[in-house]
Amino acid sequence: MCKKTASETLKTSDRCKAGSRASASNSRWSQALEPLYWDQRYASSELVWTGDANHTLVAEAEGLLPGYALDLASGEGRNAIWLAEQGWSVRAVDFSSVANEKAIRLAKSRHVDHKVDFETADLRVLAPGLQCYDLVTLVYLQIPQAELNPILVKAASAVAPGGTFLLVAHDSENLEHGFGGPQQAGMLYTAAQVVAALGGELAIEKASRIERPVETKEGIKIAIDCVVRGKRL
Repeated sequence: MCKKTASETLKTSDRCKAGSRASASNSRWSQALEPLYWDQRYASSELVWTGDANHTLVAEAEGLLPGYALDLASGEGRNAIWLAEQGWSVRAVDFSSVANEKAIRLAKSRHVDHKVDFETADLRVLAPGLQCYDLVTLVYLQIPQAELNPILVKAASAVAPGGTFLLVAHDSENLEHGFGGPQQAGMLYTAAQVVAALGGELAIEKASRIERPVETKEGIKIAIDCVVRGKRL
């Protein structure tokens, strides 16, 4: 019978712990692709995210002429509602019915519920239409590339002539050098990966990595996002 040394036992223990962490991470990864996970998360508090629109979306969209917008992975509706307040008519799609119920309440409280159509649907099977939206937005849709890329292609195809595509996401660099966001590398990506997935469908106006200040109890932390903005000429 072979006996392990203390060093070998420690290494085995470390491998087991690492394997356990990887298993837990993969479990959370797969759960994040299912509506039930998000229904439960959104049911846990009044607002999981802030009611304010994403600052990058505001900066990129506030100069656009309002028209018909498609907000994909709309969550609790903060970005769709802000767009409606700017004069846009918005179709907002998320696969969590609980998130949409909260979004409808928030839209009513801000008197724009007549401007936003909240729809419960899985983006993986959604057919948004071809070239019919003046603005298509995706903000923090963090899913694996294999699931993400077909959604990006459909989103780009939905942009009308003269319309704008806008994506904001947690960048891959955020895992090691930024604050917050998913802690699974496979759910993060870069602007370059997004541009490659779009495959020349749109004229790319911006594809960059940006720093985003986040207020915490310990002071300001820096998150790293990627931003892609394109236009159909």
